[in-house]
Amino acid sequence: MRTVASAAAVVVAVALVACGQPQVSLDPGPREYVPADYERVLSRWTRTEHLFALSALDELLTVTATYESWDYRWAYVVRYAQDYRLSTEQRRSLLDQALAETRDHHEFFIALYGTNRRSTDLAKPTSAWIVRLVDDRGGETAPESITAIARPTALDRAYHPYLTVWRQAFRIRFPATSGGQPTLTPGARWVGLRFAGAEGREELGWNLAAPVTPAD
Repeated sequence: MRTVASAAAVVVAVALVACGQPQVSLDPGPREYVPADYERVLSRWTRTEHLFALSALDELLTVTATYESWDYRWAYVVRYAQDYRLSTEQRRSLLDQALAETRDHHEFFIALYGTNRRSTDLAKPTSAWIVRLVDDRGGETAPESITAIARPTALDRAYHPYLTVWRQAFRIRFPATSGGQPTLTPGARWVGLRFAGAEGREELGWNLAAPVTPAD
């Protein structure tokens, strides 16, 4: 738990996931998942945090984020291929496309709830919150795009069970490189999403099993 001073109140960000979070790997190697592995892999790559204002006990912001990494996408495609009865060729094509996207972007599926729905619309310039991709080496990157999912589909809800009718959904993309350099700093052992604004700040983090390399 951590406190952040703001003009209106003292804000505390509370992590739902304990410090002993499982380590994750950005290694782009092959995986041997079966469809039943999807829920386990989803849990591995998903983080949730709450931000409260102590003065009023208001829940200012609840964020759940899934890092759609190489590892996650592999498990997703395996599950999707079974659910939609894809042929071997269709599955291979979808997997190649999904994995290729990780070379250009770091993408996250976000579901959030706030006491003021307008202020938590991340896709609008009037949002009370900004989002940054950060790491433990000081790297900080602004999103390339934030897309609101106004009407989540049955697929969205089935594959992201934390997405409820009370939450807004977004896809946030960060560039994998900027100015010819990786946006995740080589040597980093932790990467995260930082939500910050006048009311406070919270971070959702992923501990890495191995340091980021330039190839990541």
